[in-house]
Amino acid sequence: MEKAKVYFIKDITPENVVKIFEKLEKELPGKVAVKVHSGEEGNQNYLHPEFMRKIIEKVNGTVVECNTAYEGERNSTEKHQKLMENHGWTKYFDVDIMDAEGEDLVLNIPNGKVIKENYVGKNMANYQSMLVLSHFKGHPMGGYGGALKQLSIGCASSIGKAWIHSGGKEKDQTKLWDNVAEQNKFLEAMAESALSVVKYFKGNMAFINIMCNMSVDCDCCSVAEDPCIKDIGILASLDPVAIDKACIDLVKNSNDEGKAHFLERVESRNGTHTIDVSANLGVGSKEYDLIEIK
Repeated sequence: MEKAKVYFIKDITPENVVKIFEKLEKELPGKVAVKVHSGEEGNQNYLHPEFMRKIIEKVNGTVVECNTAYEGERNSTEKHQKLMENHGWTKYFDVDIMDAEGEDLVLNIPNGKVIKENYVGKNMANYQSMLVLSHFKGHPMGGYGGALKQLSIGCASSIGKAWIHSGGKEKDQTKLWDNVAEQNKFLEAMAESALSVVKYFKGNMAFINIMCNMSVDCDCCSVAEDPCIKDIGILASLDPVAIDKACIDLVKNSNDEGKAHFLERVESRNGTHTIDVSANLGVGSKEYDLIEIK
């Protein structure tokens, strides 16, 4: 089996995000959804729309997000739309909160061991392709956040987020935290939901991970730790498993003293289990060639 190609560039600029995307030589057909993280109110580490502007304009994309299943400024459409405006997303782009109204789109997972269906924003049906723009960083529950988390929790509706976090036991967000799944079951549900989104788009996807502002906390945290490790670079691939694995490996192989704190967060949550299960499910491959470009 041919190894996945993961392109890497050290210098983090908006222009280089476009440059590395072009290396993929991937035409994203039809209407393009660009999955970003809008950034919780108060978070200091999320990637701002000004930085993303060139790549989103390059693919003529619509910025997409879904509502959260926990307290904050993104757990209702009204609040989320206001935050997207306050953070500047609507200044530059068309923005679509995909689960803003109506019944969710249900994606079946026939071989799922933890969940058999995934609930995503119904507006996903309006797009023929997706560019997943991920800020690679730590995460309080998943261990780390990258392409696979964007595909799973990121594309899930608020109901879908509760469903994944509970390991398929709860759709009511108000009861979620009484029904949180055992950690590995949660990570496996993330992998299974990521599989359903990859299958939905049938290869019409591309992935970019940006390794900067790397805190142990996610952009979903209103009070997040400051970054603990120096910026590493930008990665791009057509394989979401390979790109996340490459990011973890780059952290492990760095000489930065802060990597111990970052990796403690990943390892204490068994975060790479998501990568392993995703590979076993066929979401992508852990075998990759890292191709550095200047």
